Amino acid sequence: VSLVTLGVTDLARSIAFYERLGFRRRAASADGVGFFEAGAVALAVYPAADLANDAGLETGRATSAVSLAWNCASPDAVDTALALAAEAGAAIHSADNRLLGGYIGYFADPDGHLWEVAYNPGFPLGNDGRLTLPD
Repeated sequence: VSLVTLGVTDLARSIAFYERLGFRRRAASADGVGFFEAGAVALAVYPAADLANDAGLETGRATSAVSLAWNCASPDAVDTALALAAEAGAAIHSADNRLLGGYIGYFADPDGHLWEVAYNPGFPLGNDGRLTLPD
């Protein structure tokens, strides 16, 4: 995966939200879309009606249920990320310890896109911030 595009209802609001989360906006001269650096992939926000039109779908038709993940190096980093999301205006589901290990919480962006914020000791992060999946 090299680019994840989220369909949004208010482009300016979504761009401001992700900037408040600390995502670095790139290609700002691109009209009608917001692009952000997001580690090994890029994140884009694009008007949902335009996205549906591009894909040849009926406007407003939901195509899938998806959550994005923000993996952190520690439980404290999870709490920090969730606090940052709350300050940016996200709806928060507080983090807690999970039965199978790890520490996980969630937030939803202004359009309801669900983000998991997780510390998972079984999926460590490399020095470059990339997730390492076990064999």
